[in-house]
Amino acid sequence: MSHRPRKRFGQNFLHDPGIIRKIVDAVDPHPGDHLVEIGPGQGAITQGLIERAGALDAVELDRDLIGALEQRFADKGLRIHSADALKFDFCALVTDGRPLRIVGNLPYNISTPLLFHLLDQAACIRDLHVMLQKEVVDRMAADPGSKAYGRLSVALQARCEVSPVFDIGPGAFNPPPKVESAFVRLTPYANPPYPIDDAAVFNDVLIRAFGQRRKTLRNALKGLVEADALEAIGIDPGQRAEQIDVAGFVAIANRACIRDGQPRD
Repeated sequence: MSHRPRKRFGQNFLHDPGIIRKIVDAVDPHPGDHLVEIGPGQGAITQGLIERAGALDAVELDRDLIGALEQRFADKGLRIHSADALKFDFCALVTDGRPLRIVGNLPYNISTPLLFHLLDQAACIRDLHVMLQKEVVDRMAADPGSKAYGRLSVALQARCEVSPVFDIGPGAFNPPPKVESAFVRLTPYANPPYPIDDAAVFNDVLIRAFGQRRKTLRNALKGLVEADALEAIGIDPGQRAEQIDVAGFVAIANRACIRDGQPRD
């Protein structure tokens, strides 16, 4: 398939056979799995996924790639959706109760908003296996107290298990990106260990807490959760955001949902 990678779509096509095999093996698809590939590109991973699962939904934005994919995988169980993954309703693909297994080489320029978009639909997703910039994967899996720990770490770890699988060098792609990549598995919790009462409030807490990392929680969250309320749930208001673990942030957000002893409207 001859196609010039488009910078505006963030296209870096995977071509290394060894890495392709490692990815398919890590996903470990089986017949009956409902696979969804984001950005199949030139079909490097698509081939192995379809061979093992027997069918595949794919979401592709670049219309110039769709025709070649349809021709290559004609009558092989590929269903292509010409759409922007950032706006796509993935849960609409579930018609028989089978949760989705999502796989993709995510464009690095939209990876973070796309992850949040997917997690908003986590109720219909069994797992996600995605390639991302290694720096992003490091942030996703970071522990409290580390430089990489931030809003993305907490937002993801509160909703799913984050498991880095392996790193991928630039040479595995065409054109080679200027950064290292990594392959990561995200498994949404069926029963989150720290249930969030209100996702919007939780997000607001994270934005405020990590928006100015040098501020203490007392100052960063003023007007949303006061110092005495933080102390009441065992959080030191003099701490900074990077010192608070996922359980702590969920507790703060759930406390922010209460005003004068009553749930907020």
